[in-house]
Amino acid sequence: MGSKLLKVIGILMIIFGAIGLVVSLIALGGMALITSALGEGAGMYWFAVILGLLGTIVEFVAGILGVVNWNKPEKAQVCVICGIVSVAFTVLSNILVLVSYAQGFNVFSLVTGLVLPVLYLVGAFQLKKAE
Repeated sequence: MGSKLLKVIGILMIIFGAIGLVVSLIALGGMALITSALGEGAGMYWFAVILGLLGTIVEFVAGILGVVNWNKPEKAQVCVICGIVSVAFTVLSNILVLVSYAQGFNVFSLVTGLVLPVLYLVGAFQLKKAE
């Protein structure tokens, strides 16, 4: 018995991760233009784009691991770790937005960004419980 929740959320994370990868790669290309326009003042933008790319890669890989291992309780710990790292990247990106924009903290963005990683973690813990 496995965690169907982990499988379903894994599929969603693969889909959104793939979309995120495309967007991140476009953003990397756009950074060349921004860097040429801003010169040395583009450091925070580069950090944001790289953080976004890394977070998207983590989401994509976590999704694949969730789909592949949804019925393998012995692999639950790997899924739990991927879920925690995915949550961490979501929180980090929201902190970056808070630090870089003086517009304040957007709770809605944080909550919506955490939905899939938290559900993924719930599925991973269900799988772990099945051990």
